[in-house]
Amino acid sequence: QVQLVESGGGLVQAGDSLRLSCAASGRTFSRHAMGWFRQAPGKEREFVAAVSWAGNTIYYAGSVKGRFTVSRDNAKNTVFLQMNSLKPEDTAVYYCAADKTPSTTVFRDSRYYDYWGRGTQVTVSS
Repeated sequence: QVQLVESGGGLVQAGDSLRLSCAASGRTFSRHAMGWFRQAPGKEREFVAAVSWAGNTIYYAGSVKGRFTVSRDNAKNTVFLQMNSLKPEDTAVYYCAADKTPSTTVFRDSRYYDYWGRGTQVTVSS
């Protein structure tokens, strides 16, 4: 059974940093793209960042570019999201996702991701 488990969320103040982790189990995703999405209350889920299996293709949403950094450790089947200079508008539940198809292609569209974690809450106070 495939599981993605996010961790590292919490309550922080504006300007602080957090590092989210997403640990995968049940299969290896070392040849698969992985992504981060978020959903704020009353809003649709939105793309945050995505990384190719080799880590050489990375996409960010415009709202987080320059502040967030996505990375992965394939040996540990884990993907990370380093979030710096957090803003109140970053408050959301953050989800990691994995594409089940081995590929060099990286997607911003959530429909291309097959496995999802349950999410971790990030709250940024002003």
